[in-house]
Amino acid sequence: MTAVIEKPVNKPRPWAAPPRQAWEEEPSKAGLAGKGIALSFACLAILFPLWIVIVTSLSSRKTIDEAGGLVLVPKGITFIAYQELLSGGQVTRAAIISILVTLVGTLFSMAVSVLCAYGLSRSGSLGHRWILMTLLATMFFSAGLIPTYLLVQSIGLMDSYLALILPSAISVFNILVLRGFFMGISQELIDSARIDGAGDFRILRQIVMPLSRAVLAVITLFYAVGYWSAWFNASLYLNDQDMMPLQNVMIQLVQKQEAPVGLGQAIKTGQLSGLAVQMAVMVMALLPVAVLSPFVQRHFKKGMLTGAVKG
Repeated sequence: MTAVIEKPVNKPRPWAAPPRQAWEEEPSKAGLAGKGIALSFACLAILFPLWIVIVTSLSSRKTIDEAGGLVLVPKGITFIAYQELLSGGQVTRAAIISILVTLVGTLFSMAVSVLCAYGLSRSGSLGHRWILMTLLATMFFSAGLIPTYLLVQSIGLMDSYLALILPSAISVFNILVLRGFFMGISQELIDSARIDGAGDFRILRQIVMPLSRAVLAVITLFYAVGYWSAWFNASLYLNDQDMMPLQNVMIQLVQKQEAPVGLGQAIKTGQLSGLAVQMAVMVMALLPVAVLSPFVQRHFKKGMLTGAVKG
C-alpha cells in the first residue's frame, strides 16, 4: 500500500490581506506606493502635533525657553509638570469631576438609549411609530439655546452636576443605530424565549444585549468620549470654579497662557514653565480616549455598519 501524504493546509494569517475577488484587478506597484505615501503623511499629520505636546510637557523651563516655545527635540525629560498637577489642587479636582461625570453620564445614557431602542425595535410596541417620528424630528429641529437654558434654570439644575448630564444625555443617532442592530436579531429566537415564559426585560438582558456586544461597545465609547470632551454645558450652567471639569480648566490654562495659582514652589522658583503645565493638562485630557479606543476599535465595523443599514 502506498502511503498518502497530506499536504499541510496553510491557515490564513490574521494580519494578511483578505483574498481578492475574481473580478478585482491586482493593485499596481504605483497604486500601492501611492497608498503607502498617503497613509504615511496622514499618520505624520496626526502624530506630529501629539509628539510636540508630549515632549513639551516633559521638558524643563530652560529647554522651553531655549526652543522659544513648543519643543520638538527633547533635551532631558522631567515629570515635574505631572507631579505638580497630580499633587492636588484645581487640576486634580477637575480630573476627578470629569471621571465621575463620564462614568455616571455614560451609564445613564446607555440605560435610557438601550431601553428606548429596544422598545422602538419591536413593531408591536405601543406608539412606537409616533415616538420614532418625534425622535427623528429632533434631529432636524431644536428649540434653541435660550429655551434650553431657561428650562435648565427653571428646574433648578444651575450649579449642579446634573446640568452636565441631563441636557445632552440622549443622542437620537445612537438610538437609531441600536434600534437597527436590535431589529437584525432573529425574531424566532425572541419568540422562543417568550414561549418559555421570558418577559421583555429578561429577553433584553439575557438574549438581546449579549448578542449586541459590538454595537453596545461602540455606543458606550461614543457617549464616554462625548462626556469626557464636553465643556460647553459646564461653561453655560456652572458658575462655581471649583465644580469645573477638566476640559474647562484646560481652556482656562490655554487662554491665560500661564499656570494657575497653587501649583507649588516649582513655578515660583522657575523650574516649571506654564507652557509645560498646559501641555501636561492636554495629555491628561487625551489619555483616557487614547487608552480606550484600541479596545473598542475591533467592534466599529460590525457595530456601526450593521446597526446603520438595518431597519
